[in-house]
Amino acid sequence: MLNEYGLETKFCRLGEEITLTDGSRIEGYASFFGMTDQGGDVVMPGAYGKSLSRLKAEGRAVRMLWQHDATQPIGVWDEIAEDGRGLRVKGRILTEVAKGREAAALVAAGAIDGLSIGYRTVTAEKDAKGQRLLREVELWEVSLVTFPMLAEARVGAKGDTPGGAELRALAALFDEARRTLAGR
Repeated sequence: MLNEYGLETKFCRLGEEITLTDGSRIEGYASFFGMTDQGGDVVMPGAYGKSLSRLKAEGRAVRMLWQHDATQPIGVWDEIAEDGRGLRVKGRILTEVAKGREAAALVAAGAIDGLSIGYRTVTAEKDAKGQRLLREVELWEVSLVTFPMLAEARVGAKGDTPGGAELRALAALFDEARRTLAGR
């Protein structure tokens, strides 16, 4: 999905590895390597490396936003790194900010269960199946969102047991409704 600034977004539902602790600390994966999202894109291992190195060298940071809205920063990402599975993030939702309090409450209640990356594609190619393989991206932001595109992961607050059959069934219904509304 492309926004008015030419920034692409890619959604990933918060997973069992994503946790919200102390009402404001969040950590887990914002993106997984090798998984095809509903848009047919696959993020390849190493896709974020150059961008993260460049940001660090320039003393800049990836922003934590609410629903990809650049006017609504809701926290800070203290750590962002690639590992063998994907893009691992660790940060703090700022409850001193009104939208941050709202976001923390919605995540804790399970009403919001998604992370989404905002990026610009630097290098990509199509594979034989027509999937776009993202080889290098310039990462701008990681947002908390309502509707993610990567359905494999689920949200979990500390002490919860996410990923139950009921949650999977509900997520499947939302995914089907989104595809229907998009005219697929």
